Amino acid sequence: MNIIFMGTPEFAVPSLQALIDSEYNVVAVVCQPDRPSGRGRKLTSPPVKILAEANSIPVLQPEKVRTDEFYETLKEFKPDLICVTAYGRIIPKNILELPKYGCLNVHASLLPKYRGAAPINWAIINGEKNTGITTMLMDEGMDTGDILLKKEIEIGENDTSIELGEKLSNIGAALLIETIKKGQNDEIKPIKQNDDEATSAPIIKKDVGKIDWSRSAIEIRNLIRGTQPWPGAFTSYQDKNLKIFKAVVDDMEGNPGEILNSNNGRLVIGTGNKSLSIEELQIEGGKRLNVSDFLRGTPMLEKNIIGS
Repeated sequence: MNIIFMGTPEFAVPSLQALIDSEYNVVAVVCQPDRPSGRGRKLTSPPVKILAEANSIPVLQPEKVRTDEFYETLKEFKPDLICVTAYGRIIPKNILELPKYGCLNVHASLLPKYRGAAPINWAIINGEKNTGITTMLMDEGMDTGDILLKKEIEIGENDTSIELGEKLSNIGAALLIETIKKGQNDEIKPIKQNDDEATSAPIIKKDVGKIDWSRSAIEIRNLIRGTQPWPGAFTSYQDKNLKIFKAVVDDMEGNPGEILNSNNGRLVIGTGNKSLSIEELQIEGGKRLNVSDFLRGTPMLEKNIIGS
């Protein structure tokens, strides 16, 4: 079976590796173009491209996928199947209909919940206890195709988007191979999604990370976990941006945004319900520090208000 793989970030790497290690023939890889990255804005290749080139697989990086030229290029590879994992763009109808067996997508949620670009982030932000991977047959909608297989897992109490993403990427790789094999043996009956049960997971924008201290401590902690690595959960202190990377719920009561304790290596801030004990943070212009080191270099007085 000739397969074209479409994916871009680190999340897609295990899926591509699983296909490379399988009996299937990966004839080409499609990923987004190289982008500037880091402080020096150096042009950087996507992780999927790096893996493909290491295995001598042709790589395509179109700026636009809705062109006759790109379609004709894909057609030359004569794909039996296109596998898509976190490619990052909507795939047009003519490409969806190109391969004999259609296009198979690995999606990081239990569809129809969390359709969209950031299902891992929103599952954590919204306080979900479980999530998973769904493989589906792609159609022209946003994650609306027929469901093939699902694998459910618990979200760890301390999982960030980074850690949960690593777990799901490996599960997705295994489920991709299982889906292809069972599909070849006619062991899967596609199931239509119930649109009435659908929820959305839109792309994470920077303002999503702004902390509203009137929310509960649990909700804010979920935001901290769910917005890593970008944009991170942030607030302000003395006109400087303050990022919070790790916190636990505390039973102290106080006004939202009120510093309830900044002694003995503890920094506790009031919320709309209970409080947050901050463990790791970073002031604008400084380094990411544990709270004890931070407080030694940043004197803070009780009853000060942050985020105002």
